[in-house]
Amino acid sequence: MGAYSRTGSRAVLLSLLLCGIAGVAWAQAQTGVPNQGQLPLLVGSGNGGLNFSVPIQTLLFFTALSFIPAVVLMMTSFTRIVIVLSLLRQALGTQSAPPNQVVIGLSLFLTLFVMGPTLDKVYEDAYLPYSQGQMPFEVAIQKAEVPMRAFMIKQTRQSDFMLFARLAKLPSDVKSDTAPMRVLVPAFVISELKSAFQIGFMIFIPFLVIDIVVASVLMSLGMMMLSPVLVALPIKLMLFVLADGWNLLVGSLVASFVQ
Repeated sequence: MGAYSRTGSRAVLLSLLLCGIAGVAWAQAQTGVPNQGQLPLLVGSGNGGLNFSVPIQTLLFFTALSFIPAVVLMMTSFTRIVIVLSLLRQALGTQSAPPNQVVIGLSLFLTLFVMGPTLDKVYEDAYLPYSQGQMPFEVAIQKAEVPMRAFMIKQTRQSDFMLFARLAKLPSDVKSDTAPMRVLVPAFVISELKSAFQIGFMIFIPFLVIDIVVASVLMSLGMMMLSPVLVALPIKLMLFVLADGWNLLVGSLVASFVQ
């Protein structure tokens, strides 16, 4: 409870800070009186409007960085990939091989590979025009949402989308193309979890058969004191390597996102 209370307190303080900054900026915009001897909160733009100054933009940027892990985890292929790799490690029976750092690193690079076309569209349609000053930030966000939404829709099951649409009390004729992100994102995550466990089930079957065979042979030989897990581990590793398991697994995993 202490950790949750500290986290909640930090979130409240950060919200109050941002609200205070926005309030002061709004007051300056209304009165037109600049801060004397202090960094300005608002600066003029070329089209006659007002933008946040560089220190305030930096503060908002670092605040937005806290949402990047949630975006990577919940709106990309990372969830399915990391779960499948973790289930593979459990099916092999190895406790820490490959280690967590390798699993997370491989999952991140595979995520970048799978999300490459989508991220390229986000860069070309949203970030590049925004960085060149051709569109405001709000329009860039809307442009960036289009390819991300298209990727999530391809991987989201209709039943999962209808579940959250019904829980959100959306109209019955609403489609995934026009549904808000607060409905589409959890539906996408549920679909990813379901797909990951389905792939994990298919991975577990051959290794489970090996465990059963090894345990039966040891029991028939009367070797009750010898651990079946210890004997089955090198056999599973050998078969996995001989079958080129990493090639098959990663290839099938990446191909599961192509539709």
